[in-house]
Amino acid sequence: MEDYRISKRKQIALIAHDYRKHDLIEWVKKNKDLLEKHHLCGTGTTARLVSEETGLEVKAFLSGPMGGDQQIGACIVNGEVDFMIFFWDPLTSQPHDPDVKALLRIAVLYDIPVAMNQSTADFILNSSIMQEEYQRNIVNYYDRIRKDNF
Repeated sequence: MEDYRISKRKQIALIAHDYRKHDLIEWVKKNKDLLEKHHLCGTGTTARLVSEETGLEVKAFLSGPMGGDQQIGACIVNGEVDFMIFFWDPLTSQPHDPDVKALLRIAVLYDIPVAMNQSTADFILNSSIMQEEYQRNIVNYYDRIRKDNF
């Protein structure tokens, strides 16, 4: 079995749709002392704004609609993102909805925690597991597909 361990120092992706950026920034400010112990990254404008408003170092990818969601998805696949805080706007249609769906699918496939609202983000960040290593359970879908087809 492969080692799918999340280390004590987490790699956290921060993403927010336009109407939720302010909410994410305020959440990060409130949790700055906890978040500064981890590696942060995010999609374009969100990463820049969080960094400017909080002073935290946030690695920036492209903006979501320009491929940033896909870049973060690739980081999940490569083990470079351990969990994701994604404040998405449930009332506004997004031009990159297929990219968002693909990103969420990859997060589930690779068994990383995902918070899509402040309550869930609070629970995850304040969990005792945040201070520990954690062994993810990644389902081997290839084996399951083969067993079902043969």
